[in-house]
Amino acid sequence: MKSLKFEEILETISGKDQRYHRDAYIFMREALEYTQSSMGTSKRENVRHISGGELLEGIRRFALDQFGPMVTTVLTEWGIQSCEDFGELVFNMVEHNLLAKTERDSRDDFKGGYSFFDAFRKPYLPTGHQQYPEPKSVRV
Repeated sequence: MKSLKFEEILETISGKDQRYHRDAYIFMREALEYTQSSMGTSKRENVRHISGGELLEGIRRFALDQFGPMVTTVLTEWGIQSCEDFGELVFNMVEHNLLAKTERDSRDDFKGGYSFFDAFRKPYLPTGHQQYPEPKSVRV
């Protein structure tokens, strides 16, 4: 019954804010669970608040784990291009009572997080990646 409510709320959110694919919200819920689990807070009785910064780091690790070198392609397909988009997803979910927040939490917690290049592309560049010199002109 709980997942049915989640699905219904996703339809409502997706209808109001069409910037993000509904799968982005499912990913966000899974990334939050991953973050809580990695912090040892996944059991209901031990749940503690997770800051925006902690969630961003959890999202980064979860996305790399789930999608590998395709992570930026997947996120872009869902409408996610920056950490600010993660904040928008979170607060859309907060506004529909899918997530809770404290008075200190805001969308600003997600501004200027990390660059998607550094977080998601750089780990897959070959080691020792360097600029190749310009080819020299050859006289024939």
